[in-house]
Amino acid sequence: MRSVGVWLVVAAGVAGVLAQEAPTGGVVEMKGGEKAALDGLKGKVKGLICWSSSRSNSRHDIWVMNADGTEPRQLTKGDNVDWFSRFSPDGKTVLFVRSKSGWVPEGDAEMYDKWDLWTISVDGSDEKKVVESACWGSWRPGGDSIVFARGPKVFLKSLQSGEEKELLDAETAFKKSTYAQQPQLSPNGKWLAVTLRGTTRETGIWDLEKKVWSPTGGGCQITWFPDGKRVLRMNEGQGNGGTEVLAINIDENGVPVQKITALKVPKEVKFMDLPSRRSHEYFPQMDRSGKWMVWCATQYGHEHDLFDYEVFIWDITTDPKKDFVRLTFHDGNDRWPDIYTE
Repeated sequence: MRSVGVWLVVAAGVAGVLAQEAPTGGVVEMKGGEKAALDGLKGKVKGLICWSSSRSNSRHDIWVMNADGTEPRQLTKGDNVDWFSRFSPDGKTVLFVRSKSGWVPEGDAEMYDKWDLWTISVDGSDEKKVVESACWGSWRPGGDSIVFARGPKVFLKSLQSGEEKELLDAETAFKKSTYAQQPQLSPNGKWLAVTLRGTTRETGIWDLEKKVWSPTGGGCQITWFPDGKRVLRMNEGQGNGGTEVLAINIDENGVPVQKITALKVPKEVKFMDLPSRRSHEYFPQMDRSGKWMVWCATQYGHEHDLFDYEVFIWDITTDPKKDFVRLTFHDGNDRWPDIYTE
């Protein structure tokens, strides 16, 4: 009985730590061909990657590095949680989500009154709040407006006038207690890619004019390719590490070409599934050229803001089984990368 009591105390202590903060961790050693792959990336890609990391602060800050993994630097500092960073179309500004007070887990993303949207220049200057009580902010093509979610509702806000326009109410369109995650406008501005959570668990595309929903199956984290002809999304329950990245074709009407169900995922949409032991992928994002994809993956655990995810990059014209490159080597939590290329 004594040993059971000890384990209960230990478990309670671990749960308490996990509920309050992420590990700051430390630098880890490169293994196998990781260093050669990283060295081989130099000169092939020019630009920046931003992401959220707990390495400097157990409540997460935004970091920036060169797209080839060199010169990582901390962009934001504070006691709140900074995450879901996205480059403006010109690459000069980063939009991100910040908790209103202290540690708030990513699982509370639907509780929009716990978050605000902020912007900061890539040189660390001009940090400012741009939307009160909101989450999941992304840029509208053109960079003059941003799209974001407040629980079930998705809005478009002009950064010049401050005017907000409702684009979708997921509770009205689907079921009560349905929430919108990671809304992103298509490059042509006609469609909205959205992950639905709560009482509706699905990904898909909302036609803003016709008010019609075209599902892309289950999963999460749906996002556009820059040409608007494909979307990425995560597929869960399959893949080497329990997840895989899918790329789904979209026709001229904003409707998915491939039909995907939990029981059938066409081979042609399977896009990236790391062959290594670290194959629990999440957070895929394309650069503006449509050539480079960044994402994170972990070996153990699942919680997006707690476990040891690392940042990867891949030239999608090359072999997905061997030509990916790991960019970060730190066992703090790294999540939600974005990439801007010149």
